[in-house]
Amino acid sequence: MTVRGLYGPDDFGGREPMDPQGRAAIVTGGAGGLGGATVRHLAEVGYGVVVFDRDAERAEALATELGDNARFATGDVNDDDAVAGAIAAAGELGTLSLVVNVAGGGVGGGRTVGRDGTPHDKASFTGTMEMNAFGTFNVSRLAAAAMAANEPTEEGERGVIVNTASIAGMEGQTGQLAYGTAKAAILGMTLPMARDLSSLGIRVCAIAPGTMGTPLMMSTPEELQAHLVSTIQFPKRMGKPEEFALLVESIVRNPYLNGESIRLDGALRFPPK
Repeated sequence: MTVRGLYGPDDFGGREPMDPQGRAAIVTGGAGGLGGATVRHLAEVGYGVVVFDRDAERAEALATELGDNARFATGDVNDDDAVAGAIAAAGELGTLSLVVNVAGGGVGGGRTVGRDGTPHDKASFTGTMEMNAFGTFNVSRLAAAAMAANEPTEEGERGVIVNTASIAGMEGQTGQLAYGTAKAAILGMTLPMARDLSSLGIRVCAIAPGTMGTPLMMSTPEELQAHLVSTIQFPKRMGKPEEFALLVESIVRNPYLNGESIRLDGALRFPPK
């Protein structure tokens, strides 16, 4: 899926939107399903892209596949030195103008009190928060400080941050306490972060995906996939990672989108169980 040149200068009264040429992006979790699709799409439309992922082998392989307009950086999103390394790598490719926070996941799940009376594991809850909310915050704060030094566009824009939440953060199911809370925190930080960074000309939005057909999800049993698709309204399928990447590009190219959390779910609404 490729969409090029959604807008031109004439669409904005002669003002150029954030042209990707000469600009660089960092994608955290960039070697994964949603992250990898985003990396490929951004590279295709002209960004220099840093694949930032804990899996060094996969990150390097993707950056190598994309050639001179890509770099890889490894480490944890909560490690300031690793984030600094990703920012430095972006500087080799152009002006860091876009960060897409995709890295996340879950460390176990469970109910607040299990059926056997056992309380939810505290470590898995805090670990899930660290992977998602803390990591998103950490990369955003450090990248925004770097973007603040950019030369602004005619409208004063210096950069864009796109966070990845989930519809679980809006309507988490039974057993999704940790994951739902972590994703709700990402949704909750998006508007105040946009307000905080407005004086610097940095926009912030979030995407809340539903059931996405990542390679990991597509490797699950067909019966499970059919169950997951059953409550999606239309299109009657899982979302494609490329559709996530396309929404990232759309957010970047539309300069009036700011502080917004956008569902990407085919009108899916989670049942309570």
